[in-house]
Amino acid sequence: MPLTEDELEELLSELESSRVEKSRSFKDITKYSEAVCAFSNNLPNHTEDSYLILGVDDKTGEAIGAAVTDEILKNLGELRDSGDILPKPNINIEKISLEDGDIVIIRVSPHPFPPVRFKGRVYIRIGPRKGVATEAEERSLLEKRVSQAKTFDARPCLEASFDDLNIPLFKLSYLPRAIDSETLAENHREIKNQLASLRFYDLKLGYPTNASLLTLCDNVKYYIPGAYIQYVKYHGVSVDAEVLREREFVGDLITVMSELDLFIKDLVETKPVSHTSLSEKLIHSYPSRAIRELLNNAIMHRDYESNAPIGFYEFLDRIEIVNPGGLYGAATASNFPHQNDYRNPVLAEVLKILGYVNKFNRGIITAKNELKLNGNPDAEFSYDQPNHFGVIIYKKL
Repeated sequence: MPLTEDELEELLSELESSRVEKSRSFKDITKYSEAVCAFSNNLPNHTEDSYLILGVDDKTGEAIGAAVTDEILKNLGELRDSGDILPKPNINIEKISLEDGDIVIIRVSPHPFPPVRFKGRVYIRIGPRKGVATEAEERSLLEKRVSQAKTFDARPCLEASFDDLNIPLFKLSYLPRAIDSETLAENHREIKNQLASLRFYDLKLGYPTNASLLTLCDNVKYYIPGAYIQYVKYHGVSVDAEVLREREFVGDLITVMSELDLFIKDLVETKPVSHTSLSEKLIHSYPSRAIRELLNNAIMHRDYESNAPIGFYEFLDRIEIVNPGGLYGAATASNFPHQNDYRNPVLAEVLKILGYVNKFNRGIITAKNELKLNGNPDAEFSYDQPNHFGVIIYKKL
């Protein structure tokens, strides 16, 4: 809800505090990211939102006479979608035109699932002070989490135990990517606390979360039966054709994603064609990045409470990828693919940390662009069913 005139006047006149930070500039994205991270963590336990106000004098709150362009607003939007702040912050960005110039109000809601990190570091704010959280402060953030996580990936799995997690894989392959090197060098916390700080363990109940099983458990299918990808290659254009090859991709996500990368490279057919009288160029049946982006999308957004796997089907003329779970939350048929929402926000964070997501809400758009650049027909999406999402991409060769 937009601020009223009285609320705006009060906010601009307020000194910097644990809920308010001001800046003259619109360009210091690093500084603003730290502020959004700190406000999201909400160490002082405010019940109200916090505000980052740009384009004003940090002492008087008066507008400095700037003009806010669409490019400025687009750059500030990266605070939410770049993936540098994890989990994704709950923010609203509003341009307000005053007599003395334009300002930007960034409203930040307390995150229900702290700690929130910016580039692997936990920032907090107490009064006007902003800094990196100490071990004690981070532990306090862990204790603030909502008792009942809303999403499946954030909930503890009461059938599993700590022993089901591949701890060496966590320490060697995940932790160094999730936490910045300086913090990691100073980190002497017990392993369960490290897991909990990354939403992989519920300290209060003493169970690993579903996200940790998906990421670190080789036997994940035992606890989450649909957590695998079923690949089938048909010698024809329908499922009635002869099956040439079948494979299941199952296990911890770190290993599965690496296997998929190699598999997709082998799947793409390449052949030389004449380019000029003296040279040839290579053309590809599919752009490998498009396949990967669409599989990433399926892994990130599928409904893991369904026992059905992700389907990855190769026909002579096309590839089909289908997964249980339709569009979620704010994403609807009328705004797809430009609006996104996250059924599995912790898993989305995992894929970002592992490097399989560059920016949030870009996967489908990237895949469509890659298909166009490669000369493939447009992808066909199926998203009008509540429990199903599918995509077909057609072969170029």
